[in-house]
Amino acid sequence: MIETFDAALVAVLASFIVPIEITLNSANTEIAPPDGIGQVLSNLLLKLVDSPVNALLTANYIGILSWAVIFGIAMREASKTSKNSKELLKTIADVTSKIVEWIINLAPFGILGLVFKTISDKGVGSLANYGILLVPLVTTMLFVAPVVNPLIAFFFMRRNPYSLVWNCLRVSGVTAFFTRNSATNIPVNMKLCHDLGLNPDTYSVSIPLGSTINMAGVAITINLLTLAAVNTLGIPVDFATAFVLSVVAAISACGASGIAGGSLLLIPVSCSLFGISNDIAIQVVGVGFVIGVI
Repeated sequence: MIETFDAALVAVLASFIVPIEITLNSANTEIAPPDGIGQVLSNLLLKLVDSPVNALLTANYIGILSWAVIFGIAMREASKTSKNSKELLKTIADVTSKIVEWIINLAPFGILGLVFKTISDKGVGSLANYGILLVPLVTTMLFVAPVVNPLIAFFFMRRNPYSLVWNCLRVSGVTAFFTRNSATNIPVNMKLCHDLGLNPDTYSVSIPLGSTINMAGVAITINLLTLAAVNTLGIPVDFATAFVLSVVAAISACGASGIAGGSLLLIPVSCSLFGISNDIAIQVVGVGFVIGVI
């Protein structure tokens, strides 16, 4: 969680240093940006306590997530008294995950349509915008992996962490890049821990748990794309508001490893902090799908 938040904060700093913009169709959309950090926190609190029905009807993603947490805790407590209810909840979770996986698997067709639409409307030169967006995205990730992560490791280990970091990047980093899914990379990390002679009782718990919670790449992508949309729409952002965005992105990124590319669907959550409508947020999601393989 610390590493995810640090990565989100680095992404915010990168966006402040090198502001980037993306092509959005916002001509017919009214935007009501917040006046400052006070209104951002007020809107966030009101969305958190929204009713579940109204949250679903108005696409209040923050409210949906907060109620999902509440229902999850309640279902967990209820499942302790009945084995059948536990099996039912597991079945519902598996069915939901499979449906979302099917939808995400259709993303390549959507990407093809997005690229075709962009080229046909604005020409081949418009693809340069994606290249410009990739520069801070890749740079931030390259900074987090060999700089931020070793600093965190040194803080807890009190020894030079780079031999361990390079070994992890060499063994686990390659497969993580191509699978784009921390959950599918668990066996690789488990074998690496075994080869390093670590305690099985420790890594058998920490690796599956960490692969679900520690989603630095997701937090970076969410922040950079959201702030790119904010810069494009001309919405002023102070550092305090961006700090809140980092917290929201870090919390939202937890648990986003189940489906490759599914984390991009969290972008509307962060966009809602700045009063960006769902129509524009979905356009940002489309941009994320195009560059998501990176």
